[in-house]
Amino acid sequence: MNYQIWGEPMPAVTIRLEQGESIYTQSGGMSWMTDSIEMDTNLRGGLFKGLGRMFSGESLFMATYTASRPAQEITLASSFPGQILALQISRGQQYICQKSAFLCAQQSVELSAEIVKGFSGGLFGGEGFVLQRLSGEGLAFVELDGSVREIDLAPGQRLKVDTGNVALFESSVKYAVETVKGFKNILFGGEGLFLTTLEGPGKVWLQTITTEATAMKLKPFLSVETSK
Repeated sequence: MNYQIWGEPMPAVTIRLEQGESIYTQSGGMSWMTDSIEMDTNLRGGLFKGLGRMFSGESLFMATYTASRPAQEITLASSFPGQILALQISRGQQYICQKSAFLCAQQSVELSAEIVKGFSGGLFGGEGFVLQRLSGEGLAFVELDGSVREIDLAPGQRLKVDTGNVALFESSVKYAVETVKGFKNILFGGEGLFLTTLEGPGKVWLQTITTEATAMKLKPFLSVETSK
């Protein structure tokens, strides 16, 4: 399987499938494809796994695309300005992604919901409450927002991040949500009540913007029609 990630600031990935090769994505994720690729829409893993994917920002049904002839191409585009990252997942390796990061993957890659552990993290973590876990073995593609910085954390090294800026991290990294200290910081700091703490060892990918923050910036400029 070959691929090309192209375009900015709205990137896309074009994947070349040989006969019998396939990928899966959320329902409606395909942009265009050659005519010898067959589509099959299914729950992939059953109803409960499908519901878990919905909570992590994906669709209940997934679409599988399989090439019926050699040298077929399918293109999937990102939904927000940023980057598409290719992850080569090996056996025993897992990645935790932000909500809605998943774009597509080979059939041998498993997508599941990852729930933040701990009362405060689950109740107050906001964007970090339900994440996505990628496991198995094979190639997966994720879409991240804005510019992306990869940081390799040493064992015990900690990084405090605004929750929405955590895009992706290896499963060896500890993820926790903690309260911002100090009354003035909470009231006037503008960062909210909680921050995410990432502790190594492992790699993390941080993004400069988020869909939610951009929506809040644009909200004052959007006109709302009211019924008379």
